[in-house]
Amino acid sequence: MTHLYESRKQPLISRRAFVTRMGRHFAAVLVLVGVSLVIGIVGYHWLAQFSWVDSFLNAAMLLGGMGPVGDIASVGGKVFAGIFSLYAGLVLIGASALLLTPILHRVIHRLHVDDSK
Repeated sequence: MTHLYESRKQPLISRRAFVTRMGRHFAAVLVLVGVSLVIGIVGYHWLAQFSWVDSFLNAAMLLGGMGPVGDIASVGGKVFAGIFSLYAGLVLIGASALLLTPILHRVIHRLHVDDSK
């Protein structure tokens, strides 16, 4: 069975390998946020009848954890905004976890690495 991270019996990975790991996690966050931003922009444009710029602004503000900007008149737009708000909150938590996990693992691994050699 392969593990995503090294076990406590394995030595700490090199700084270069750690930077590579962080790069992969950062790339995953960029993809997650990018796809989510496109979903938000298209949803606000089609369902809330916002301009492309206002759609971008609302999607970006929600994904950044700030909240929506502007009033929504249509029922479909309001439903989309509510669902996207919940989704954006989960994306914010997930992106934070993806970025913090390698750092926290390295710190904990450094404290628990087996020094019996």
